[in-house]
Amino acid sequence: MNLRFDAFLLGWLSLLAGAFLCVPLVVALAVGESVTPYLVALGLAAGSGGGLVFGFRDASRKIRPADGFLVVGGAWLIVSVFGAIPYVAGGVLGLEDAFFESVSGFTTTGSTVIPDVTVVPHALLLWRAMTQWVGGMGIILFTIAILPLLGIGGMQLFKAEVPGPVADKVQPRLASTARSLWAIYVGLTGLEWIALRLAGVDGFEAICHAFTTLATGGFSTRNTSVGEIGLPAVEWIITLFMLLAGMNFVLHFKVLTGRWREVLRDAELRYFLGVVAVATAVVAVLLHRPGQAILETLRVASFGVVSILTTTGYVSVDFELWPQLALLILLILMVLGGMSGSTGGGIKSLRALLSFRSLKVMMQRLIHPHAVRPVKFGGVVVPEAVLSGIWAFLTAYALLTLLGAAVVAAYGYDLLTSLSSAVTAIGNVGPGLGEVGAYDNFAHFPAMAKIVLAFLMLFGRLEIFTLLALFMPSFWRR
Repeated sequence: MNLRFDAFLLGWLSLLAGAFLCVPLVVALAVGESVTPYLVALGLAAGSGGGLVFGFRDASRKIRPADGFLVVGGAWLIVSVFGAIPYVAGGVLGLEDAFFESVSGFTTTGSTVIPDVTVVPHALLLWRAMTQWVGGMGIILFTIAILPLLGIGGMQLFKAEVPGPVADKVQPRLASTARSLWAIYVGLTGLEWIALRLAGVDGFEAICHAFTTLATGGFSTRNTSVGEIGLPAVEWIITLFMLLAGMNFVLHFKVLTGRWREVLRDAELRYFLGVVAVATAVVAVLLHRPGQAILETLRVASFGVVSILTTTGYVSVDFELWPQLALLILLILMVLGGMSGSTGGGIKSLRALLSFRSLKVMMQRLIHPHAVRPVKFGGVVVPEAVLSGIWAFLTAYALLTLLGAAVVAAYGYDLLTSLSSAVTAIGNVGPGLGEVGAYDNFAHFPAMAKIVLAFLMLFGRLEIFTLLALFMPSFWRR
């Protein structure tokens, strides 16, 4: 590994975090709120980042796969720490709570330890939403559009950051890929802001919800989330944009370039939309009551299903009052998550689809031992190494979930709360069930449980292996 150059890159990322902090600083100045929290965070980010950049400016500019893992993992930890400073300096949260809230933001999880967001300053609410928006597409993906200007190749960073078992580039050059994806991301954010404004939402709440929808993050400016706004049109708009954010952004690029047929043939998209349709239909049947308008039932059911499946975590009603079968469906959706290459969390649709196909092929081989039936995706045989990686991922995902649930249960919480807390953390969903349900928060957890859940969020956001590799002794051996 090239540790000197890794430190140099992390210095630039610290400076980038400081640049983002300028936005809430300007907003605080504009609305007459205290600027101290942002000045403190900006000073620390700029000072430490500048020191690393200056101190290691002569480092050899070579990066290897191991360096990619280290820089990506280190970047998420660094931005989470700097992101927590405004909460602490502003007197809103303590150290462990601020770290939890910041990690929840940058990992687009949406779990919160703030019982009443209405007393939080506007600039800090905007920063809270921004952490999710920045984390949504990925701080590294954003940065690799800039690194070529410094003469730095970014493919190792791209492979470590982009979600899913396959990193599908949309353009030949990596920097062009990053810029294209970010342009789509910004464009969809702007479109949602306009739609929410037309639906009657004020400008500040519209931008906060646009940020956290496209990031599939779920931080809201209301204590009881989107449902508190009370406008059915807003729920339909957010449902649409949550669905778009839960899709592979490469597909959006293909649509914009006129490659509709490729999009329509995409097996993962068909699977993803199929899950949405089936889950919405079943939940709607379970929720419908005589005399209730069918459109209202579909609105509530589709919002809940899409919000949980895309791991956004918004709520329009208290879903803990739903029938038990509906809650089981939501729990399953928390695990499945959005498509690969989306801003959503969970195990991702592509992994689920390939694991189902792998299981089907395995059963066929048991029945017909001499038959040759490879697993295919898009007409191409999936290499055994990819399938092995998927099963290894699912194993690690399950073990980490059980570990997190065990830690929460050790503090006396019931099984449903413990399990759903771990599932929602590693899946980057937000709300869970039990004592962390739709209208609840995580403030009541002990400090150690919050820290463990925060690291589960990081594991989930970085697709487990990126962060898990840093805990392996062999990773640090030369």
